[in-house]
Amino acid sequence: MRPKAEPHQLSFQLAIAPLPPKFLALSQAPRVPTHGIPLEVVLDILETVCYEDGAMAAELLRTCSLVCKSWSFPAQKLLFRRIHLCSQAAYNSFIYAADRSTERGRILGDSVVQMHVVLDNNQPGPLKQASFAHGVTLCPNLHELSLALYGCGEPGNDIVGSPALERMRRPAPSFELGTLKLLRTGPPIMSLHFSNWSDNDQSIVQLLDIWPSLQSLSITGKTPHLSPGLTQPPFASALTRLRMNCQHESSLDFLEWLLHTSSQANSLCAIELDREPSLDLLDYLTKNHMGSLQELAIPSCTTSEHATAVIRCRSLRQLRTERPSMSIVPSVFRQLPMGIQHLAFGMDQDTPLQTLIDAVKTRDELESITVNVWDKGDGHRQLPGLKMACAFRGVDLRITNDVRVHRAMVVSVRFSGGFGL
Repeated sequence: MRPKAEPHQLSFQLAIAPLPPKFLALSQAPRVPTHGIPLEVVLDILETVCYEDGAMAAELLRTCSLVCKSWSFPAQKLLFRRIHLCSQAAYNSFIYAADRSTERGRILGDSVVQMHVVLDNNQPGPLKQASFAHGVTLCPNLHELSLALYGCGEPGNDIVGSPALERMRRPAPSFELGTLKLLRTGPPIMSLHFSNWSDNDQSIVQLLDIWPSLQSLSITGKTPHLSPGLTQPPFASALTRLRMNCQHESSLDFLEWLLHTSSQANSLCAIELDREPSLDLLDYLTKNHMGSLQELAIPSCTTSEHATAVIRCRSLRQLRTERPSMSIVPSVFRQLPMGIQHLAFGMDQDTPLQTLIDAVKTRDELESITVNVWDKGDGHRQLPGLKMACAFRGVDLRITNDVRVHRAMVVSVRFSGGFGL
């Protein structure tokens, strides 16, 4: 027989013991100061954003400039680091903001370090030459300029989306003497990217004459030429970087004029050729600059003569090709300079990789390899061996089948180490 349960009187007191004052202070939710987030923190965040080049970074800075009064001017100064002048209306807005008769205008003008300019008379309200030159003079700290020049189509014949070859047959006026004189009074430009989509092949020569301060030069579009019958003194600047992506290959006469001082100063460190160079061109460049050349980018290396021109550059730190070459790759990989740090190349299923695997094991300074995969290259039977060798040596191996991503990866490596084109 089970014992009978007896009733009991129970009571509970849920009183909470008081917490120590120190613990109570720590347990409270943090409070934002009445004056908001410290401005130093805001500036650090905005500075980080500013290094991200692109429309999203600019849009974020514009938004931050509208948050409150204390954020407005610091965000505007960072926003003004990169200026786009693509029309007369944009120029008018810029000179109003960067009016050097006011302290605010001087600060904003001094903030500009990069400028993108478009001279295109086909557009409504196009930017004038004189306005472009005046805008440059308002920015004493400007050192990087991107300039796009478009020819003017005949009335009624300006067809949107017309082929590039037709666009480059359109005439464009040379720079006026007043424009050139005004540009001479402006800041010393160190980096110039010139895109010429007209039939005027003398514009780049005019610009180079007024900026002997240039260190980095990129030329796209119309192939530049020297005026026949005119004796031009060699370009005075000792370039460190050169990139060319022209309609036709530049003549050796023009390159000798352009790189004469660079050759004497042994200053040219980087060459990027977006189009397949002839053997004469590649041979000329590597023979004259093999002592200083540290970065070389060409679409491919297709013959033994091309390979010989490449491997004579014993100071190379970075070598980039894009298209696969079954017969030439081994000879290049076998003789890579001991100081090579970054290597990028194209690979298909037939590309021999054993010499590269051997190079990974013996090049102590090698940091990264970027592979652009072509035609079933991702199933290459030696790819696992390359991955294992890179993992063992601590080499960063990046693989993509998109040539644009391939280029972006190499550019990111270049910019992490210094100034780029």
